[in-house]
Amino acid sequence: MSPPAIVVQDVVNDRYHRRVSDDTRWYQRAVFYEVLVRGFRDSNGNGTGDLRGITEKLDYLEWLGIDCLWLLPFYQSPLRDGGYDISDFFTVLPDYGTVGDAAELIDEAHRRGIKVVADQVMNHTSDQHPWFQESRSSRNNPRHDWYVWNNDNERWSEARVIFVDSEPSNWSWEPQREQYYWHRFFHHQPDLNFDNPDVADAMLDVIRYWLGLGLDGFRLDAVPYLFERDGTNGENLPETHEYLRRIRRVVDDEFPGRVLLAEANQWPADVVDYFGKADECHMCFNFPLMPRMFMAARQEKARPIREIMAQTPEIPDGCQWGIFLRNHDELTLEMVTDEERDYMYAEYAKDPRMKRNVGISRRLAPLLENDRRVAELFHGLLFSLPGSPVMYYGDEIGMGDNIYLGDRDGVRTPMQWTPDRNGGFSTADFAQLYLPSLMDPVYGYAATNVESQLRNAGSFLHWVRRMITARKQHAVFASGRFEALDVGNEAVFAFLRRQANENRPDDIVLCVNNLSQLAQPVEMHLTALAGKQPVELFGRVPFPEIGQLPYFVTLPPYGFYWFSLVDELGDDLR
Repeated sequence: MSPPAIVVQDVVNDRYHRRVSDDTRWYQRAVFYEVLVRGFRDSNGNGTGDLRGITEKLDYLEWLGIDCLWLLPFYQSPLRDGGYDISDFFTVLPDYGTVGDAAELIDEAHRRGIKVVADQVMNHTSDQHPWFQESRSSRNNPRHDWYVWNNDNERWSEARVIFVDSEPSNWSWEPQREQYYWHRFFHHQPDLNFDNPDVADAMLDVIRYWLGLGLDGFRLDAVPYLFERDGTNGENLPETHEYLRRIRRVVDDEFPGRVLLAEANQWPADVVDYFGKADECHMCFNFPLMPRMFMAARQEKARPIREIMAQTPEIPDGCQWGIFLRNHDELTLEMVTDEERDYMYAEYAKDPRMKRNVGISRRLAPLLENDRRVAELFHGLLFSLPGSPVMYYGDEIGMGDNIYLGDRDGVRTPMQWTPDRNGGFSTADFAQLYLPSLMDPVYGYAATNVESQLRNAGSFLHWVRRMITARKQHAVFASGRFEALDVGNEAVFAFLRRQANENRPDDIVLCVNNLSQLAQPVEMHLTALAGKQPVELFGRVPFPEIGQLPYFVTLPPYGFYWFSLVDELGDDLR
């Protein structure tokens, strides 16, 4: 299957190159916003969100301060795994619109200064994809080796089964061919054979097609599993990194300014390899950080966050972490110890329906028991720790979940825009919705929605917007060094973000976070910064000058401060 010819999109691509040629590191400063296409906004009343619906809401995202929109898969798919089971890489699922709708969304986002990246599922396809249909038909067809086949199901037994709830093995039997095929995920998602040069070339064709349409980059789904080798667990292999370097060369040479973001749910020492020498992915998600934020909050101790930050290696210049609180999948507990996993289940998944695979299928607000103080603390960490923050749609208003829905659908319910019918998501009858809108008294759309919070200047939505604005005023949050401070109070996590460069040599921010439900005093040894004046970022309130003695601050329950450390107060603060 060859990519369709790009005609009018060439104009979009030319305009793109002119606009970003001098800003190839935009992703280091960006605030990302993850959108489930079918769950954001239904423009035609059929009960399913679509690309035009997202286009209609771009003004809202611009107002919020979003720099980059991340779209979950919108390609042709039987939707057995939320679109990650792709049956045609070059077309759009009809329920979501057309390729023209995708081009319009990208162009309209660009007009507002918003980048657009999308998921690229490289590891596997749907079993309904024409490539697999041909490959499974016989052992001697032209695509017989486009997937990974074997005569038995014993090979590569060292590779872990990822979906332990539903898949007993990484091998499944194909009766037409009378062989087993390999799949690291669901059995209906056969793995492509990247040892076949034709497969590697075909995936590059997919990448070129969508970047040619104007996309600003890709989140590369499940990249650790592209290759298989005997005697290994089939993850993080050298061949995978070699192929990523090939993709990066194509992107840099043909589409400068675009970004590759790796989804590699691995330990920090392994994830850092996906940056390469700044010649593989521009960004990688920091998966191990996220569950430790929840551990720290429940234990009321900073140790889990402090320890994982200490284990996180330096990354090459020009690279960036992607950090997040929640996303479209379960709160993954793969990168924790067995003891830590049991603790997380006991604290955050008391109902068995909340558990999914090796994780917890809940949204942020219910996980935090709808405590705004804790939600603000978590977002304070999200916006101040090293990396570009990635928000999940609806978290900015405190949306809830539905644990009674199957698989991971509980965290993928319709966006709640208004208190009106279907939460303003769709004009369709309730029964036509792709998933039911939330209707409970706390998290339902009548109580929790964008419209109501827009009208209330003290709402969580307005608070999040102010946080994003404050973050953008200080370049250290995007690219500054991280220095953890030893403060002698196990409930307090304090650190500096600083950088020394020709443009802003004195841009230093002190972040102090209280993970306890009780007020906490903290004593900080900041003599190296003596003479600096802390100014609280949000209220622009000056605090006493730092001297040679320990610096004392008292934090409210779950409270945090961001202090800009300045040499002298401006006239407006005196």
